[in-house]
Amino acid sequence: MPDRTIEALLLEDRTFVPPPAFGQTATMRDERVYDEAAKDLEGFWARAAGDLHWFAKWRTVLEWAPPYAKWFVGGRTNIAYNCLDRHVKAGRRTKAAIIWEGEPGDERVLTYGDVLREVSKFANVLKSLGVKRGDRVTIYMPMIPELPIAMLACARIGAPHTVVFGGFSAEALRDRINDAQAKVLITADGGWRRGNIVPLKRNADEALAGTPTIEHVVVVRRVGEAAPIHFQEGRDHWWHRLMADAPAVCEPEPMDSEDLLYILYTSGTTGKPKGIVHTTGGYMVGTYLTTKWIFDLKDDDVFWCTADIGWVTGHSYIVYGPLANGATTVMYEGTPDYPDKDRFWAIVEKYRVNIIYTAPTAIRTFMKWGPQYPARRDLSSLRLLGTVGEPINPEAWIWYHQHIGGGRCPVVDTWWQTETGMILITPLPAITTLKPGSATRPFPGVAAEILNEQGKPVGPNEGGYLVLTKPWPAMLRGIYRDPDRYVQQYWSRYPGVYFTGDGAKRDKDGYFWLLGRVDDVINVAGHRIGTYEVESALVDNPAVAEAAVIGVTHDIKGQAIAAFVTLKEGFTAGAEMVDTLKQHVVKKIGALARPEQILFTGELPKTRSGKIMRRLLRDIAEGRVLGDTTTLADQTVVQALKQRYEEEAG
Repeated sequence: MPDRTIEALLLEDRTFVPPPAFGQTATMRDERVYDEAAKDLEGFWARAAGDLHWFAKWRTVLEWAPPYAKWFVGGRTNIAYNCLDRHVKAGRRTKAAIIWEGEPGDERVLTYGDVLREVSKFANVLKSLGVKRGDRVTIYMPMIPELPIAMLACARIGAPHTVVFGGFSAEALRDRINDAQAKVLITADGGWRRGNIVPLKRNADEALAGTPTIEHVVVVRRVGEAAPIHFQEGRDHWWHRLMADAPAVCEPEPMDSEDLLYILYTSGTTGKPKGIVHTTGGYMVGTYLTTKWIFDLKDDDVFWCTADIGWVTGHSYIVYGPLANGATTVMYEGTPDYPDKDRFWAIVEKYRVNIIYTAPTAIRTFMKWGPQYPARRDLSSLRLLGTVGEPINPEAWIWYHQHIGGGRCPVVDTWWQTETGMILITPLPAITTLKPGSATRPFPGVAAEILNEQGKPVGPNEGGYLVLTKPWPAMLRGIYRDPDRYVQQYWSRYPGVYFTGDGAKRDKDGYFWLLGRVDDVINVAGHRIGTYEVESALVDNPAVAEAAVIGVTHDIKGQAIAAFVTLKEGFTAGAEMVDTLKQHVVKKIGALARPEQILFTGELPKTRSGKIMRRLLRDIAEGRVLGDTTTLADQTVVQALKQRYEEEAG
């Protein structure tokens, strides 16, 4: 990240103070917590850990020998016990734990007592299949309640789980099974997506042709006769048949705080899969406290994180964080636009959701569709909005605040990673004055800095590399079976400092502005321009719903800016709009950031988790063969875009 960085985002000067009524009842409303955590890091996290159940208390809060940390050393606990038994014993047996909505409209509500019973039974099923403490279990499932039940059952008996997103291909599944050396695979006959069946068991069968460590496959019946499947006798087992005979009591395994809880493979990797390792105690404490404070969680709240559990957001903020707090968590199987573009808001209305946590990509899509869809529904139950996954453009933030939150709900824009396990940079909604587009401040007990190439802190309004200078409880403990890669990737740039791979800058008030991955930077005639800054300038125009910006080879400048733009309903693409948008970027940022090319498209290529695949856009613009497209939500989008780009480029 350069010393000379165009300061587009820092022109954003709108602020939103916490509503007084919100602060009066907030879970955390004392700003002194930041100083207290900074002065006594270990004491701060120990107090949070004290809210939870431990079979044996830790003897040391933190052992830190960079790049290796151990938290709550000597402590013994079980995260499934903390998510379930603890609440049942406290009188929450009949409280809703999981509210599930299937894409076809089917629904289930499972109480804490229900989930504890099902988790205990499935834990006994796993034991009956020979799964022991330390054995890895791969989960490849749709968004159905059996997915978190399987995760918690693994955690209950000390068998690390590795969830593979249901949108991944057979090849990706095979690679992850083999890297984890998993003993059991849990899957389903299929899942629903936009009225079509996702053939999970068929994909699993293809993957299993090359997975020598898998001994058993457990299959949930989800789609039934709609998708007949192959069944291999002796290897494959129906979930419901195994559960019918399983005992309903399974004592939780006391786990060492540093025992492996799960492996999660990061998306978009090439070559050898990168399995991020998370352990038990620190991860439990980090997700518990961040869920409680950032989302201002109350006992009667209905909390909906719209992510897929196949990603870390779903692990931390659908399953472990909300359930550790005894909350009611919502799961939805399908897409935001099926059967109509108001499906999310229909779910908010139906279940009286209080807190929603979704991605900026989804918000920009909602903007494109128009405010008439949320206006159809009663969203008055909402009192807090969250965003996750990538930096949010200020105009998308404002739209979300106005049209979803009715102008009354604080917006918590959060930054974190698969590797960090928990949210690290975020507002606290009753304390922090909000700025659209800024993730604001590090969470109490988190130490973040922005450094230049030489490892020196940058000044206000200067771009640099976002780093973390002290350990935090939910941090990754390594890359599975690849310690050298762990050190090289995260700890080699600056000694003793965690390198996030993200660019950022900090304004005069100390607020952090995330700029995206450091490789999402374009070098135009020696000036480095963040793609996110240009995208935000484009989305600032009232005609633009969404934009993706990439760098393309240029004979004179080295690189030039190409923008793929989706317009809102009612606006017309054409030469006049191209000129309007180019001038708008110049006005917002400067002439250096003027896009060389603008291509209008109805859709951008996105993964099923909603992230724009800029890598494929670069392939299109450079005329290369398209890379791996298996994680795309709709593979026809990128093919159509490639054809149009080639036609317009001549």
